[in-house]
Amino acid sequence: MSGTITAKLAAGATAAATSAVENVAKTATTLTAGGGFAPREFYESSTQITRSYYLGHHASALNKMRQTISNVGLIIECRDFRVPICSWNPLLERSLAASAAGERSRIIVYTKHDLGPPSGNFSKETTIEGYTNGRYQSGKDIVKTLKKYHKNSSTTKDVMFLGTAQGARSRNDAPNNDKHLLESIKRVAREMDSLTGMRCMVVGMPNSGKSTLLNRLRAKGMGLPKAAQTGATPGVTRKIGTPVRIIAGESADDPSSAGLGEGVFIMDTPGVFIPYVSDPEDMLRLALVGSVKDGVIPSVTVADYLLYHLNLVDPKLYTRKFDLGRPTNDVHEFLRAVATRTGKLRKGSELNLENAADWVVQAWRRGDLGRFALEKVTEETLAQAVEKAREPTLSISQARKREKEARKVAQQMKWAGITAPPGGSVA
Repeated sequence: MSGTITAKLAAGATAAATSAVENVAKTATTLTAGGGFAPREFYESSTQITRSYYLGHHASALNKMRQTISNVGLIIECRDFRVPICSWNPLLERSLAASAAGERSRIIVYTKHDLGPPSGNFSKETTIEGYTNGRYQSGKDIVKTLKKYHKNSSTTKDVMFLGTAQGARSRNDAPNNDKHLLESIKRVAREMDSLTGMRCMVVGMPNSGKSTLLNRLRAKGMGLPKAAQTGATPGVTRKIGTPVRIIAGESADDPSSAGLGEGVFIMDTPGVFIPYVSDPEDMLRLALVGSVKDGVIPSVTVADYLLYHLNLVDPKLYTRKFDLGRPTNDVHEFLRAVATRTGKLRKGSELNLENAADWVVQAWRRGDLGRFALEKVTEETLAQAVEKAREPTLSISQARKREKEARKVAQQMKWAGITAPPGGSVA
């Protein structure tokens, strides 16, 4: 199953994506021509945008996981709380389940909870219109919906919602903490009651917080320094790590350790991306949270997608910060203000919009430009995701062929004067 992204593919998408941004900017003029500001109600994603970040080491890591899974008693899957649906990788889940002799226990961990929407007690920064006009959900609402959904799974032993590492920027309303997760892991280990202890594997999409979680569990459970290298970009972990102890084994001095055998060990794994992302907006969501390497999708395009969300939540999140007198749907106007305020300049004092785009995306990822989820989490959207996951996994070449055929049929229908069905799909 091949889907490796090449430099040629990314470069080819740049021109089309930039053109799409320019079209959106033209639309912004008509929206604001009446004197009042009207944010875009939906985002017009270019169909030419890069739709994959499935690299060679992703495929080799997945094969290695299949070979190792027979020794694993628990899978801990990390998903990003800001994109709880599209950070789920059905290919990863199917591959590991298919490799198992029987059903294997899982714990789902939604990471970066404190970078998502607040649970309800809004701070000064997050008292924003988007939570009161119904466009965006509170963190409490998302947590409740996801817990209800996972409750119906026989293999999901627990669902956890964890924030980032403690610090001045961290919010303290995450429903769970490292201690809760360790207790949940212990319960699974006691159910296994193996003399040799239990092996865990932490899996997920790129940059979903797997290595960070391993280090936190090791520090909390064993009081030891970090064992896995971490970073803010995807691809830091490129191969499966050796098992690292996070929970000590049985001890006569500690009755609560009964049933843990030699203890609990955890293996770090590389993030594995989806071979092909059918919805271009999902690709933008994943790029904005950092699951896709910066530059694969043009930074101005990603910044434009961020601007779309900021306008729907509350334009004051950026108008005050970057001294803009009024909100805008024009990404170039937005980035000129960012570049001016942050000093992103080329030689000759020319504004550097690409560097400004990189800066503003990083600011949002840190939680410095509003904290909100990028997709709606309801019973309906979860059911749609499950239905989509049942479809055969396509490689990038297979998907391109299918889209080419669909465009050909659509063109023939247009010539014949036949209206396309709702949604524009003819495949």
